[in-house]
Amino acid sequence: MNESRRPPTLLGLPSYLAAHVGRIGNRPLVEELTAHGLRLPHFAVLAALRDLGPTAQHELADRLGFNRSHLVGYLDHLERAGLAVRERDADDRRRQLVRHTAEGARLTAELVRIAGEVERAQFAALTDAELATLTALLARVLAADDQNDRGTTGEPPPRRGPATATSAGGRTATVAGMTGRDERNP
Repeated sequence: MNESRRPPTLLGLPSYLAAHVGRIGNRPLVEELTAHGLRLPHFAVLAALRDLGPTAQHELADRLGFNRSHLVGYLDHLERAGLAVRERDADDRRRQLVRHTAEGARLTAELVRIAGEVERAQFAALTDAELATLTALLARVLAADDQNDRGTTGEPPPRRGPATATSAGGRTATVAGMTGRDERNP
């Protein structure tokens, strides 16, 4: 019998389950990040730079679902730590491109490895097929939310204020909770 100490109403809410499982899975990663003076949003930025390469600052905010002003603070911290740099785009001097430093790329690789270990341990109760299904379903929900944000133009709406954290989906589906708090209330 599958008994839980948690209220049945909450156990019937997929959003509660996803958020809580994300918090549980993030604990070891948060500890590792804290040891490096970082938080989950910093990891999200570093992971995005790993995946996307040098990226325009505004595009990075949109791809991560971060409020642009919050991203500035995260980038300031990463620059002070020597993990990322912002440089003017040679093709458009109005744009700032963000990229890893060598140390940022090294640390990101280490943190991604740790995140993978944490994920494997967290989801050890699931078979490979179940985990693949869960990942695909979460990615589908994120993709639908991204599509809703884009509307009919195919372009992300201009950020006029706080945004909720989302990810590009795929294997990094837990990125949806990478901020560690509601982005609307920093």
